[in-house]
Amino acid sequence: MLKRCQILLASAQGKSVQQISAAFGYAAQTIRGVLHAFNQEGVGALTRKSNRPKTTRPVLDDAGRERLKTLLEQSPRAFGKEASIWTLALVAQVAHEQELTPRVLNHESVRIAIQRLGLNWKRAKAWIASPDPAYERKKSGVSD
Repeated sequence: MLKRCQILLASAQGKSVQQISAAFGYAAQTIRGVLHAFNQEGVGALTRKSNRPKTTRPVLDDAGRERLKTLLEQSPRAFGKEASIWTLALVAQVAHEQELTPRVLNHESVRIAIQRLGLNWKRAKAWIASPDPAYERKKSGVSD
């Protein structure tokens, strides 16, 4: 709020955008944005507003999520991966390779898509087991 007030006061004193920019160290585009908002909204432009998008659209629609579910029902090895379990990063990578998504999604977007499918994502390390008799000892980090 202080920044906006300083810009408006300087503008009211007849200073140019470049002069205000030099005086306060703000980018010229920031100054123009404040002046434009004040001209449009009046005093309401002085209060801070949310910078969240007005609307959001899921990256995966219903059909895309069903294709993702089909993908998750298969082993990563079916897609040429060395891993035997899915990670969120691996799901994102394979989903992009299979053209389910236009880009490789971040893990949170994948987690939300899985949640919308009604599935609960848990990290695999909680239930991984091994036939190795020394697995528990190795897993706990205890050495001989």
